[in-house]
Amino acid sequence: MSFIGWIIVGIIAGWIAEKIMGRDDSLIMNLIIGLVGAFVGGGILKLLGIGGSNGWILSIVTAVVGAVVFLWIVGLIRGRGAKK
Repeated sequence: MSFIGWIIVGIIAGWIAEKIMGRDDSLIMNLIIGLVGAFVGGGILKLLGIGGSNGWILSIVTAVVGAVVFLWIVGLIRGRGAKK
């Protein structure tokens, strides 16, 4: 995937993760959360022994799962969970 493709996946994944977690972040934060989520999600898949993703949809799903896990961990560290 190209650099622009990763930016698009990061923004989409970050936005979906923020909605799942009940947050309201900026576009730049969504990008950062989505890109970190892609690495976290990829690491989770590697630990589970599942191969990498080559398609857009699977890349977004992987990044969203990783971003939700990342936001959950950040919430635990900061002492707050998802907003209700």
